[in-house]
Amino acid sequence: MIALGCYAAPHPGSAPRRPEKGLRMEHEKNDLVGRGIALWASERPDLDSSGKAVVGRLIRLEEVVLRSLNAVLQPFGLKYQEYAVLATLRVSGPPYRLTPSRLQATLLFTSGGLSNLLKRLERDGLVRRSTDPRDGRGVLVRLTARGQRLADEAMPRHAAAELHLLRMFEPQERAALARLLSVMMVGNAPELGPAPG
Repeated sequence: MIALGCYAAPHPGSAPRRPEKGLRMEHEKNDLVGRGIALWASERPDLDSSGKAVVGRLIRLEEVVLRSLNAVLQPFGLKYQEYAVLATLRVSGPPYRLTPSRLQATLLFTSGGLSNLLKRLERDGLVRRSTDPRDGRGVLVRLTARGQRLADEAMPRHAAAELHLLRMFEPQERAALARLLSVMMVGNAPELGPAPG
């Protein structure tokens, strides 16, 4: 695996790096999913297994992406899910607080374990939970000053790691991929599309 910890955010105004062409030339012999598709075609030619070309790669890439992001976040003492909570609160704007349901609706992972995750972040002094003054039964999750500092430190490294994962694409290819994935995501899970209300 390429160590991403050494990657910093690009300097503002610096020219974008050209995609690394060697990465494209190596992809066929290193593509685990492509080899699997060939086996399916050989052993079960009666099935249209062309969906694996996309779905199989998405499943494989989830592990690759999370492993890479966790490597970048490790120096900050964070895993991706912990970082995601801090970053989501940070970009919500002052006063950097959300209800747990609003926070969950904005996160890119499912609700399982969110309560334990918030307990851990609160124990570490990164968030604070309090009663919602507008609803005595409700709870607000607020980023602490320490949590904000940590989020601000980690965000450039995280953004640079995301760009590094896409380094083999030209900007127009990246935009096309983003559009296609958006269509696939909203078409199959429309509840992931609307902004939280």
